Amino acid sequence: MSSRSEAAAPLRAAAPERRLRYVEALNEAVAQEMARDPRVFIFGLDVDDHKGIQGSTVGLQQRFGRDRVFNTPLSEDAMTGVAIGAAMAGMRPIHVHIRMDFLMLCMNQLVNMAAKAHYMYGGAVKVPLVVRSMIGKSWGQGAQHSQGLHAMFMHVPGLKVVAPSNAHDAKGCLIAAIRDDNPVIFVEHRLLYGTEAAVPEVPYATPFGQARIMGRGDDITIVGISNMAVECLRARELLSAAGIAAEIIDPISLVPLDIETIAASARRTGRLLVVDNAWMTCGASAEIVARVLERLGTRALQSVGRMGFAPTTCPTTPALEREFYPNPATIAERAHLLVRPDAPAWRPAAEDAALAYQLQFRGPF
Repeated sequence: MSSRSEAAAPLRAAAPERRLRYVEALNEAVAQEMARDPRVFIFGLDVDDHKGIQGSTVGLQQRFGRDRVFNTPLSEDAMTGVAIGAAMAGMRPIHVHIRMDFLMLCMNQLVNMAAKAHYMYGGAVKVPLVVRSMIGKSWGQGAQHSQGLHAMFMHVPGLKVVAPSNAHDAKGCLIAAIRDDNPVIFVEHRLLYGTEAAVPEVPYATPFGQARIMGRGDDITIVGISNMAVECLRARELLSAAGIAAEIIDPISLVPLDIETIAASARRTGRLLVVDNAWMTCGASAEIVARVLERLGTRALQSVGRMGFAPTTCPTTPALEREFYPNPATIAERAHLLVRPDAPAWRPAAEDAALAYQLQFRGPF
């Protein structure tokens, strides 16, 4: 029986859940870390533009001044050198590259300088640098503006690589990256920018190397990287209508990679499908599948598959994009084939696979 004080206590409505868009979460993470630590600064092409990199840097220069939030010339190699030097000198720079495609112009700086300094100087030098970059399609960005090149950076010891798929993890991962003493490649898919999630107002860090199970299932494990986690969740709904229960895993960070969570799920379901927003050859999907098979052995899994970009240059036209990129319908179809290889061919209706975050995108950048 309740005590009198408990019975008399007024009912209190639950506080409404605070939701932020992905870009708002990025903005809040930077603002909170800049307020907390005067060593943090952010710079890059168009960070002080009125649109502020889709809104992720809007208002920061007004709040923190031009010395800590500033534009740069179109010179990726030189500006990355500035960022690395500042990090070695004790600052905590956030270097914004609008597109990952153009990180190719500063590969020597990132691969031979930033990644190796801590090792080459016997731990005496730290490089607490965050490199933000966009990946993915938008309004026909085509061959040189749509690529997902995160696997190139996964290949290099000394670099951490994270690819959050939602606003909650975007804020937490960015705070963790800023506080990390190692260079972090922070991957942002442009179609995720308008998506919303529950995001606490207080600062928090999402730990690297801890994958998240986004939906439970017993028939197949599907790993979705970056925005493909969203598309895999939709595919899960389509599969459910066909009587297949898929377990969806978002790795969140690619280096370090939580292979234990993925392998444990694959061992239980007996099937594994990895869906990447990049090419498959020598890619993140290949790495994940290889590590799972090394850990479990080939006999532990009934079937294994990978999906990603078609093996050609990124197209521009929507008609070709539909064939080039995985989508919920093609993901569900492939998963269905892995679970029921002897069943008649099955594919959900295209209209059932539409994703709101694709329809809501307001490009072009």
